Amino acid sequence: MSTLDPTDWSSLRALGHQMLDDMLDHLSSIRTQPVWQKMPEEVRQGFTAPLPTTGTAPEALYERFQADIQPYITGNLHPRFMGWVHGGGNPVSMLAELLAGAMNANCGGRDHAGIAVERQVIAWAAQMLGMPDGTSGVLLTGSSMANFCALLCARQKALGEAGHEAGISGTNLVAYASAGVHRCVTGAMDMAGLGRSALRKIPLDAQMRMDMEALRAAIAADKAAGLTPFLIAGTAGSVDTGAFDDLIEARRIADEHGLWFHVDGAFGALAALSPAKRHLVEGLGAADSIAFDFHKWAQVTYSCGCLLVRDATIHNASFAQATSYLAAAPRGLAGGFPWPCDLGPDLSRGFSALKVWMSLSAYGTEGLAGVVETSCALAQRLAAHVLAAPRLTLLSPPALNIVCFAIEGYSDQQLTDLVADLQEDGLFAPSTTSIAGRIAIRCAIVNHRTNEADIDALVEEILRRLSLAAGRPTAAAPQVPTLPCAKT
Repeated sequence: MSTLDPTDWSSLRALGHQMLDDMLDHLSSIRTQPVWQKMPEEVRQGFTAPLPTTGTAPEALYERFQADIQPYITGNLHPRFMGWVHGGGNPVSMLAELLAGAMNANCGGRDHAGIAVERQVIAWAAQMLGMPDGTSGVLLTGSSMANFCALLCARQKALGEAGHEAGISGTNLVAYASAGVHRCVTGAMDMAGLGRSALRKIPLDAQMRMDMEALRAAIAADKAAGLTPFLIAGTAGSVDTGAFDDLIEARRIADEHGLWFHVDGAFGALAALSPAKRHLVEGLGAADSIAFDFHKWAQVTYSCGCLLVRDATIHNASFAQATSYLAAAPRGLAGGFPWPCDLGPDLSRGFSALKVWMSLSAYGTEGLAGVVETSCALAQRLAAHVLAAPRLTLLSPPALNIVCFAIEGYSDQQLTDLVADLQEDGLFAPSTTSIAGRIAIRCAIVNHRTNEADIDALVEEILRRLSLAAGRPTAAAPQVPTLPCAKT
């Protein structure tokens, strides 16, 4: 066999058309499906088979996909998936993935259209978030990698070339973030060799934001101890409550001490698209770097994160390496410097920019702003339901699109079991978190398909189950109904 192409393209073409039709049917009928289904053990065991030595027909593989994979995926396409900040994807992005797969372009570098598309996406991202013209940037798998790469840029500013040659031993670098910072920032400190204890987690104020006076005190104490502060990581949309740090004051403190000011805006940064919510990210455009995800509120298919860096020189110096076999040239396919591999850790990279470019072009910032505003309005609706219900207690006012609440008289285990029951019954997928030491039901409204009826039905179902547990008569459990799509 000299090629992996089929001898008969017509049969593969027919299968491809069937796949596309089936996936469009899947998206258009998502409301009639369970939110999530646990994979049966016998199906799970089917994925412990030995490595195949002979091939299987694509038609048979697709049948296996339909039977054993498609029914048991995460569930974040569904409008009643509310537990984690997962975007719902969009059909244009799905089609873009097909096109990108067909092109099979390595977007690590060289002079081709894939690089031009990514540069357009980076320029649009900078414009969206208020960064200046000429802002550097790169697409990555997600905000975890984007935050890590931002930390390396901050290290570059602090140590320069010496950091690459001699490493960080003896530098005593320390960084600062709120106590509510995402785990990936702590992980970035660990992966960079700085150590998790070198990240000072600053206490929160009454609004769940980083306490700026405590931040000032921590920096002063570290300087007095002979340590070297180098980074302040602000949060735009905390993972638990959606809170925003005071980005203007954090920038001011960073300037006072010559520190790199980074913002983890994984989903919250895109509040900048909404005229009604833009005030929450005031000061975002003054950051030295921003990490955020297109696969969350921008609804691009997984995965696609983005790092923006104000100083292109520092960004390039953080990652570029001179190698003869990857040398840039003034003309030919080796042109187009700088390449994305000079701006991040990946040399082999797929054409992620295409799905972002097509999504932004198809829906525009007005369409995405509508998703943001609808999500936030639905969170307010859920909070109002919680406040009105006798046994539900709102644990933090929704700053954006996340609502956390508890059930009076329920232990932590009972509440955790209730959430698992909702998930396993395929009706809703909230999650849990801890707010001030108390286990809470956490609902993150991110999916563009979610509407008011979904919010109302969630509360109704929780109250129905509470009534059953108390021994009071109640109506039969609602099934997953067919409802109109959310208007965004």
